[in-house]
Amino acid sequence: MKKILAITAVLVSFNAFAGGNVEAGKAAAEKFNCAACHGKDFNSPIDPSYPKLAGQHEDYLTHALIAYQRGTDGANGRGNAIMGGQAKALSHQNILDIAAYLHSLPGSLVLRK
Repeated sequence: MKKILAITAVLVSFNAFAGGNVEAGKAAAEKFNCAACHGKDFNSPIDPSYPKLAGQHEDYLTHALIAYQRGTDGANGRGNAIMGGQAKALSHQNILDIAAYLHSLPGSLVLRK
């Protein structure tokens, strides 16, 4: 029983360290004005070519923002002038928090048809 409690404590502390904070993510999304392009609800972007972010997988959002920071010069980087500029201003914790927040929102992401 003590081993189970010890393992549970380690896993809980790891999750608290590794993940983002939804409330901090909401504040960061407002600070960096993400809704200006992706829509107030993050589900209705101003241009149909921009992605809907509400409900997206947290790990995907984290990876995408880090890839935009890298740009086309880095391994697994993404090249987009607008998102590259926006992502470069984010700290790693900002990225984790924003990803957690956007993941927590209801979205129209279709997982299966």
